[in-house]
Amino acid sequence: MELSGRVVLVTGGANGIGRALCQRIAREQPRGIVIADRDLANAELVAREIGATAVVCDVSCEADIQSVVQQTRDLFERIDVVISNAGVTIKGGFEAPDEDWNRLWQINVMAHVYLSRATVPALIEQGGGTFVITASAAGLLTEIGSAAYSVTKHGAVAFAEWLSVHYRNRGLNVACLCPAGVATDFLDMEDPIHQFLHFMSVTPEHVAECVIEVLRNETFLVLPQPDVKEFFQFKTQNYDQWLHNFAHVHTRIQKRLARRAVPDAKSSETL
Repeated sequence: MELSGRVVLVTGGANGIGRALCQRIAREQPRGIVIADRDLANAELVAREIGATAVVCDVSCEADIQSVVQQTRDLFERIDVVISNAGVTIKGGFEAPDEDWNRLWQINVMAHVYLSRATVPALIEQGGGTFVITASAAGLLTEIGSAAYSVTKHGAVAFAEWLSVHYRNRGLNVACLCPAGVATDFLDMEDPIHQFLHFMSVTPEHVAECVIEVLRNETFLVLPQPDVKEFFQFKTQNYDQWLHNFAHVHTRIQKRLARRAVPDAKSSETL
């Protein structure tokens, strides 16, 4: 799909990948861009820069999403491209509190469900459109540091697959964005796991360019890092060896964390 003359709705568009997506899409001369985000101040900054419209939205609230969709239709009469981009993370494994698990479930999974409920029927009725879900390489592989992030991003990938299977023959193009590390505030460089991700990180501008290419080709996976495709292919070919390799990486990170906890400990090992 070409974006020229289209109406594009982007959630989580105020910062990071979302901001880069909005900036890149604006260069395609769409008819309109609506940026929905809880961070209304930054959403308005981006909107002023590119000539878009900013609206406040908590994507974990279905009523908010329905309101944003209606506001977009009131402005432009239709929506052609939906980019469901908002996402959050936490640290920790299964011991993380239920409220953290629920928060990630609502934002990383249910927000995509809510947005599809509000937009996909109309997209199909008008003859088709595009729905993009920002998941993560963690949804194809895993995330060593955060159980809740890994599980919910797997859910996001699964939902994107479901949408594609059910609606591609009715004119809906579904794309699933699965980057590994991206050089945004999302990466906490005090965290050894995020330091590991930083080794293969790319800029949000590169991610946005990859999304544009996939939209033009109407393919499903957006993989800004070629290594992710290789890891994913290896996972399907030798699942146990893949698990062994990731367990080894986890062990190395844990050893590094243990050494950092001892002030006088010295080691030359790097990740």
